[in-house]
Amino acid sequence: MYKSLRDKAIVFMTAMLVLVMSLTLFAGEGQIPVTTSSNDARQFFLKGQDLFEKLRAVEARRFLTKAIEADPNFALAYAYRANTQFSAATFFDDLNKAVSLADKGSEGERIWIMAAKAGADGNIKGQQELLNQLVSQFPQDERALNLMGNSHFGQQNYQQSIEWYNKAVAVNPDFSQPYNQLGYAHRFLYQYDDAEKAFKKYIALIPGDPNPLDSYAELLMKTGKYRQSIEMYRKALKIDPHFVASFVGIATNHDYLKEYERARAVLDDLLKNARDDGERRTAWFGMATSYIHEDRFDKAVECIEEMMTLAEKIDDKGALAGDLNALGLIYLEAGKYDKAIQMYEQSLQMSNESNSSQGAKDGAARAHLYITGQALALKGDLTTAKAKAKEFQEKVNAANAGAFQKFQIHELYGIIALKEGQYQKAADELKQANLQDPYNHYRLAQAYKGLNNTAEAEKYLKQAVDFNALNGFNQAFVRLKADDFMASL
Repeated sequence: MYKSLRDKAIVFMTAMLVLVMSLTLFAGEGQIPVTTSSNDARQFFLKGQDLFEKLRAVEARRFLTKAIEADPNFALAYAYRANTQFSAATFFDDLNKAVSLADKGSEGERIWIMAAKAGADGNIKGQQELLNQLVSQFPQDERALNLMGNSHFGQQNYQQSIEWYNKAVAVNPDFSQPYNQLGYAHRFLYQYDDAEKAFKKYIALIPGDPNPLDSYAELLMKTGKYRQSIEMYRKALKIDPHFVASFVGIATNHDYLKEYERARAVLDDLLKNARDDGERRTAWFGMATSYIHEDRFDKAVECIEEMMTLAEKIDDKGALAGDLNALGLIYLEAGKYDKAIQMYEQSLQMSNESNSSQGAKDGAARAHLYITGQALALKGDLTTAKAKAKEFQEKVNAANAGAFQKFQIHELYGIIALKEGQYQKAADELKQANLQDPYNHYRLAQAYKGLNNTAEAEKYLKQAVDFNALNGFNQAFVRLKADDFMASL
């Protein structure tokens, strides 16, 4: 399992950086010193750090909370705990607290926290500048090197990320987390043999931990070995019966096998045994995805509405904004374009009312131009869609936003070109979009069909269907209509 902006995806702070010690202790040569006034806080933090690096967020949160209770000024503990939170609201509460306390810690600690803030704001240029400072000052800190790798990974600069992960393991060959990320980086580059080697090394380093088995299971799923993948996920659950990602992985495999009831039975087990609302939301999202695979969009909507109920309970407007966007995607795929746009408008309002940072809100406002432009294009209002695309491009460039919104510029122009019948232009744009999204492979198949290039259309359609993404709406959408598309070629 790996983290991201959403659904395991990397959020910038996937790997935490530093070793903790009391004010009277010092870091090893080249390591980042981190301050806390309490030895008890230090011990709790070390345990929380270890659990977090193994992606066991619920357990990690418990120890990080104890560290904060022992030292309420422990800035880095708040920054760690932010990434274990199950809601957008509590994430920003903890991150903002870490920022407010950053000057009480060491310079390395301060740089790290401010880089985390830049990442949460979508300020990729600022994030990179701060991380460059960090690794320049602390070139022998394996966590700093790993974090730089994660930053490149998050921008889909996979080859660069591999270089940084290799630097991290050169400093400390027993530091397990870079091997996990190496496996994913090689996987995304379709270097499956190298990915397998990295995951097997990861398993060997921490054999009693579920995440290495979970990550290897995801590689098996990626390569279409669904039954083997399920067995590997079950091995992870034998180690930790609450390891959420493995429930999701098993369900996704069943969806690919068209065993939809079995998929949802697994997710129902997760729901019944959930330890917090974050796990409950994960279960409901997985069920929504499963229903989309089965072409039951009405049931998918009901699942997202269950997620919204959980978010409303704690007034988490950031989570609600994401849920409304998810509803918009479902309505968009169902051809209910005005309903989709309505959801997107409500989502933007929720984002503006949330406790998210201004940078995050600005990013959401830019994304709103992209998603409404997409809906307008599919609706046939190409004039307004083009205006949205132009405004989106200008604002993304002005903000020097990260890779994903730059990908979305090309994706939006590609969608517009498809609607106009400008198939070569569509292909040229879509090849510059996010090719870790199976829907863009599907759109490329549409473009080549329009160009009467059946071989290329079949190639991209196969890539879309066999992408085997973990628990994603877009993967479900393209698999659902792949047979009809193939029959039309």
